[in-house]
Amino acid sequence: MSLAKITSVKGRGVYVPGNDIDTDRIIPARFMKCVTFDGLGEFLFYDVRKQADGTDKAHPLNEARFKGASVLLSGANFGCGSSREHAPQAIQKYGFKAVIAEGFAEIFFGNCTTLGIPCLVARREDIARIADAVNARPDLEIELDLNAREIRFGGQTVKATIRETDRDALIHGRWDAIGELLEGRNAVLETAQKLPYLAA
Repeated sequence: MSLAKITSVKGRGVYVPGNDIDTDRIIPARFMKCVTFDGLGEFLFYDVRKQADGTDKAHPLNEARFKGASVLLSGANFGCGSSREHAPQAIQKYGFKAVIAEGFAEIFFGNCTTLGIPCLVARREDIARIADAVNARPDLEIELDLNAREIRFGGQTVKATIRETDRDALIHGRWDAIGELLEGRNAVLETAQKLPYLAA
């Protein structure tokens, strides 16, 4: 089964402001005692979204108008701190398909790519424009075009950047290294049979 070629992502957006949002804020460590990643979405940004008794705090993800948003907008150095894979997993399991920020921590960026989550970098003023448009119209569709390296929204277009190796992997369906290995299993077995030091 071939991996999906991710050339664009479309969806409604939500802006979570702040710089240096680290992976412990994205998914607090106490929720990482899981066998699978499946239930992590409900704990995304838990400590800044919830009171000690589990009731909601004021937070964009708790606003009904942003329910179902699939494009996350934020500030500089997003995903810094611990390299835990649980952070992008929680983002994906919550329902986000892409992240737009002023910049990303290196390992977080790579972990997102291996899940098929494009991370696009845009200028602060352009993210503010998108955020203003989304706040005015929560149903507004945002399109991330990886081929053109552009973000489109409400008749406007802003430029974005993404590391070329990751962009290439996403648009050509080579973003999951394990998936690629499994896809090439027959070729691996065929090559192994030709190697004399693996012969029985």
